[in-house]
Amino acid sequence: MGQDRLVGGSPWSAGSPETVAWLERALRDLEPDLHETIRATPAWRATENLLTSGPGVGPSTALTLIAELPELGRLDRRQIAALVGLAPVNRDRGTFRGRRRIRGGRASIRRVLSMAILTTTRFNPVIANFSHRLRTTGHPGNVALTAAMRKLLTILNAILRDHRPWQPA
Repeated sequence: MGQDRLVGGSPWSAGSPETVAWLERALRDLEPDLHETIRATPAWRATENLLTSGPGVGPSTALTLIAELPELGRLDRRQIAALVGLAPVNRDRGTFRGRRRIRGGRASIRRVLSMAILTTTRFNPVIANFSHRLRTTGHPGNVALTAAMRKLLTILNAILRDHRPWQPA
């Protein structure tokens, strides 16, 4: 794969440590601009405030959801879970019942939600209790985390749909 490309006026090789370092610097430089743009736009600022009102949802998660999931708050819970790829898809054929698995959807959103859920399960009592209940009933850890991600996504979807910040139970 040693193809050189010209990016931002500097040649780079795909996968080289210099390329990775350059991309990380570029992303670090871009993040303040994203925050500034979000805060300068009243609608996006309100959306960010609503998203970050929930325990465990930080600015990075909110920015990603605003940028890459504009449908959030406009679809029902099943549609938003399917769009992100967090809805279980069956693997049935005839009389055979296969395991349900998630697939497809927006992988970048799933990655951000998987990182957010690690914090959320510690600080958000609703998600923590839900995840704990799944684990104690014998569900594997990855199944419990995926279900918790789907629950967090549907809660954030409802927050934006109703234009009401997080309200503890």
